[in-house]
Amino acid sequence: MNAISVLGAGAFGTSLAIALARGGRQVTLVARSPDAAAALDRDRCNTARLPGTGFPDTLTVTASTSDLAPICLLAVPTQALRPYCAALAADLGARHLVACCKGVDLTTGLGPTGVIAQACPRATPAILSGPSFAADIAAGLPTALTIAAHDADVAEALQGALATTSLRLYRSTDVAGVELGGALKNVVAIAAGVAIGAGLGESARAALISRGYAELCRFAARMGAQQATLSGLSGLGDLILTSTSQKSRNFSHGLALGRGAEPDAGATVEGVATARAVAQKARDLRIDMPVTSTVAALVNHEITTTQAVTALLSRPLKEE
Repeated sequence: MNAISVLGAGAFGTSLAIALARGGRQVTLVARSPDAAAALDRDRCNTARLPGTGFPDTLTVTASTSDLAPICLLAVPTQALRPYCAALAADLGARHLVACCKGVDLTTGLGPTGVIAQACPRATPAILSGPSFAADIAAGLPTALTIAAHDADVAEALQGALATTSLRLYRSTDVAGVELGGALKNVVAIAAGVAIGAGLGESARAALISRGYAELCRFAARMGAQQATLSGLSGLGDLILTSTSQKSRNFSHGLALGRGAEPDAGATVEGVATARAVAQKARDLRIDMPVTSTVAALVNHEITTTQAVTALLSRPLKEE
């Protein structure tokens, strides 16, 4: 399984394609249109998303999905994954489809592997997640991620096929834990950004991260996730990175909200849709998730930033 297709030529998809090609694989990066593919191939660089990082010779660019590799990495946003897979189901066929997105589908309430399984029933779904920024991966900086599939042999095969000297992969069969850790940390990152943007300080951010992690674990455990997974790379590790850096789109979104500014409308912020989907499910299941429900109300414009802060600070005192 030396040939790999990466579908989605955004920052993360491009960075994975570069890292894998640099690691000796024959990689095809599939762009959204012939014009986009032609521009990427002409420049041998994604100048809009990763300027200055050239493509290795073993990376080819196309817009065609007619001749995909046995392993396909799907680097498209969670809310676009379902229609994307449905439209390409015939081409995707019975391949290994690895989701490289973090979130919960608003329409179905499914995580990425559930979306893939529903849209492409012949395929073998998996998920790649963990603490990572596209620029770091593209630059060849050390990055550790988790690859998860329900079948242990599949997870091991994908681990061997996708690991490189700079991209270290740990394998897991706890798909629910890897999916929910990656999805829910984005919601907490928005809250952390709000705290800093509103001038509440580093201590308040640390409190939000720790209490957000507690509710992340509470919800994920109810969905069948394992605590060991949630305290690993795709849970706590990703939460720390995303909640403490302005390179994180979710943190930056919260930062703008906290400052009373307009967030970047062009950025893909997975935590917004995840907050909405999870807050509703938590209400249905009567799971206490104050950080998530507050973020959902804030991004739905049901409350102001001041009201959000007040709601969290005025919660009843209780034992930790």
